[in-house]
Amino acid sequence: MITSLLRRVRPAACALLFGSVFGIAAHPATAHAQQPTPGTVAVRIETSLGTILAEIDSARAPISARNFLRYVDSSAYTGGRFHRTVTMDNQPRDTVRIEVIQGGANPAPTRTRFPAIPLERTNATGLKHRNGTLSMARGGPDSATSDFFICIGDQPSLDFGGHRNLDGQGFAAFGQVTQGMDIVRSIQKRPADGQSLKPPIEIVRIERVRR
Repeated sequence: MITSLLRRVRPAACALLFGSVFGIAAHPATAHAQQPTPGTVAVRIETSLGTILAEIDSARAPISARNFLRYVDSSAYTGGRFHRTVTMDNQPRDTVRIEVIQGGANPAPTRTRFPAIPLERTNATGLKHRNGTLSMARGGPDSATSDFFICIGDQPSLDFGGHRNLDGQGFAAFGQVTQGMDIVRSIQKRPADGQSLKPPIEIVRIERVRR
């Protein structure tokens, strides 16, 4: 069952969907390709609306990066989808609001699945939820699997100690968009029923970029 990104965690209630987005670089994503950042792995996220390029920070967020890349390398994201959009207008019950899109692996029951991973908190990695940060979606602190989200604008409430959810643990940022934020914003603006994109935006594939 896909975790919900936007709602604050409450006792006896569903936990937050989104994993925290840790930016690879301390600066926002730009429209132009950049020199590779040391300790990162470049990936290409191909969607039905266009291509997003990102760097995965295997040096500072090794657990989350390794988890994401094992799904990439097993082609689990082929035929996946961006299924959730969070905007300032579709989270009326949340006092702390965020802007993100959430995606995940192919929902087919036969796809490759891996165990959940421990939460890499931002106070340990030094990464922050910046514009274009990729982060792992989660329910409990050690429950992230294949779902991830991308931040639109800086989202400090998703860092460790932030107030988006009551546990205060934040989310595991592990990557940064380097090109294609126009595609991210386009996905965020697509028609939705509440926070569920209707229809979801197809992830054609996610693959490593050899450099």
